[in-house]
Amino acid sequence: MSLNANHIFDIIHSMKFSRRDVLKFSGFSIIATAMLPRMAFAARNSVQSVRTGVQPGNKTRLVIETSSRPSYSLSFPMNQLVVNLANTSANTGIKPSLASDALVKSVTQVQNGDSLQVVANLKQSIATIEKSQIMVLEPNGDNDFRLVLDFVAGTPSQNKPQQNQKNTKPAAYTTASATPTTAITASRKYVIVVDAGHGGKDPGCIGAGGTREKDIVLSVAKKLKNKLDANGFKTYLTRSDDRYLKLAERASIAESRKADLFISLHANANPSRKMKGFSIYTLSEKASDEEAKKLAEAENAADKIGVEGFTEFEENIRIALSSLQQHAVAEMSEEYATGCAKSFKRSSIEQQPGPDVRHAPFAVLRSTVPGALLELGHLSNSAEEKLLKQGAHQDKLVDAIVRSVKNYNFEV
Repeated sequence: MSLNANHIFDIIHSMKFSRRDVLKFSGFSIIATAMLPRMAFAARNSVQSVRTGVQPGNKTRLVIETSSRPSYSLSFPMNQLVVNLANTSANTGIKPSLASDALVKSVTQVQNGDSLQVVANLKQSIATIEKSQIMVLEPNGDNDFRLVLDFVAGTPSQNKPQQNQKNTKPAAYTTASATPTTAITASRKYVIVVDAGHGGKDPGCIGAGGTREKDIVLSVAKKLKNKLDANGFKTYLTRSDDRYLKLAERASIAESRKADLFISLHANANPSRKMKGFSIYTLSEKASDEEAKKLAEAENAADKIGVEGFTEFEENIRIALSSLQQHAVAEMSEEYATGCAKSFKRSSIEQQPGPDVRHAPFAVLRSTVPGALLELGHLSNSAEEKLLKQGAHQDKLVDAIVRSVKNYNFEV
């Protein structure tokens, strides 16, 4: 059987691997599994699970997991949230997991012809759910597609359901609240590798007052490790003293530790002494702007990501698997970086003018571990140089990063 890169890509995407599983693809078993005959997908969607939790800002999160990508509409009757799923069958065998402190007190399923209404019975009514608070997540590990809705209590603007959605009284089943799961438990500590940039013979950029980048980022890295560990994570540093490490060594440390997230800390410099503020970068072969390109060129000598474990296969198959890994890394890195930028801004840490997340070919980010490079500020700006040296400001930076890690969804 002859398989080209596109065939492999399509076959593996049809299989229920998490993005993290994709990062670890190696060996013949994956290809052999991909070649096995697969049962045809049922034409109709079905509910796999329903769960709730509480997000920062006292938001209730409702997650409806379905076997196929959901086609949905929403309505907001008094003390209810109705999710209408087109071409979907009820699954009365599942038991929703409901957080006791969320707005949802019970859930019912009501079959309405070819559509299914998932009705969340609420402790208080809600007005609406903003589009920015609605996500459809791709299959991942043991999870299928997930419709994720975040909302808070409010007075409904109307109690009528949306068009083509009947306000049927719930009748299928009602469940009691169950104890919610937590993101971090004693049995599963997410592994974070914190990289203090530069070091040893490489001082990084140097401020007008003589402040060296390598010293600032090492100080922040040590504080960050301590606080992440205190919050239930398992944290490793690429360097804990003033030593020089090649960029490839830093990336390999993250991989050898089987890290869930890699955070590389830096301080910036700019020809304009007026420029200041943090900036966040993820890996991309093409820089998002000229400044990002120049920064990447200054930080590294770019090389290709090497995906090991596929040497026994044809080159086009290795390319397909490598592409899958790079796609998964890029997607997860972008999610973390976006959340990190929000966390910095919520902490009133000044941002460099421009987009929240930039992209450039940083060698230190070239691995199968999702990650981001954080420029904590500009040593070329005299005021920010003084600020970066202050313990209180370093603590503020650390708090923002810790918050971003805690808010990052490792399981998606």
